[in-house]
Amino acid sequence: VSLVVVAAVAIAFGLAYTRPVLVPLVVATIIYYLVSPIADFLELRLRFTRWLSTFVVIILVGVVLASLGLLFITSARGLLGSADVYQVKLLDLVGTVTEWLDRRGLTLSRDAMVAAFSELPTQRLVQASAGLAFKLVQNGTLVMLFVIFLLLGRTRQLIKHPVFRQIDRDIRRYLVLKTLISLATGVMFWAILSAFGIELALVFGVVTFVLNFIPSIGSIVATLLPIPLALVQYDTMGPVIALVVLMTLVQLIIGNGIDPLLMGQNLNLSPVTILAALVFWGLLWGVVGMLLAAPLTAILRIVLAQFETTRPMSELLAGRLPEGDDGHTAERPSAKPVPTPDAASR
Repeated sequence: VSLVVVAAVAIAFGLAYTRPVLVPLVVATIIYYLVSPIADFLELRLRFTRWLSTFVVIILVGVVLASLGLLFITSARGLLGSADVYQVKLLDLVGTVTEWLDRRGLTLSRDAMVAAFSELPTQRLVQASAGLAFKLVQNGTLVMLFVIFLLLGRTRQLIKHPVFRQIDRDIRRYLVLKTLISLATGVMFWAILSAFGIELALVFGVVTFVLNFIPSIGSIVATLLPIPLALVQYDTMGPVIALVVLMTLVQLIIGNGIDPLLMGQNLNLSPVTILAALVFWGLLWGVVGMLLAAPLTAILRIVLAQFETTRPMSELLAGRLPEGDDGHTAERPSAKPVPTPDAASR
């Protein structure tokens, strides 16, 4: 047990220390899992060479990543240009809320609230967001290099080892289905926000697509993000309430209906394990770690299940108690009674 604890701490330290390299590598591996079927189609059906198919796929991936980066940068600039207008509307909203609370006996200092919101570093936050988007574009170059080498070095032969075969099958199915479900959620959010005339509707749709990869927490955050902008844009609460209801219905239908129906128990992880994995990988790798928490933990569970010593850990990750040889939950054997001196003499 002590060796396992020491090894876990050492591995966690190594993962945190090598984050600048490992995060782009893992992201490139995820992209490789998503685009390798396209490369195989180009080679097998259209008779492209390995280099030509890789070049076409890299062009597609580069266009998508560049479009996302350009979208975020353009939106951040547009939001920065309208920051003063939004700040004035926000101050009016704060004044209206404080007056409404004051009429109901909850006295708040209107001047103090207005002064607090007036000092919000709106422009600095938007500039920081634009800088983050630019950094993502820069890291995209390293990701593209990893994807190129993974595509060039891939093989179409079946993986013979059962462990790697199971990892390949489960993770690929999870990523494909999760991408389709997240894409549907993002498109529906974009359509709803556009119908209500919310600015940056496309940006919120893309953010919803990304956040939907984070189990449980991502859908909640994606639903809450457009609300402040809607409160600033509308003078009444009716459209805001209707917007929140529609977005919540989308998340309930997809998250509680379509998602479990298609995904099932694909990763075989308990909800408690997923939440713990979100905390662990989030501490190590930030938001990217939270996005990759579910598939990485599923890989760990599959590997742990292959060894007799670590199989109980795999069962715990799946939400099941380890079983003994007779099929029942293993119990610690009770010690035999030690005979007393009188009993020994008799």
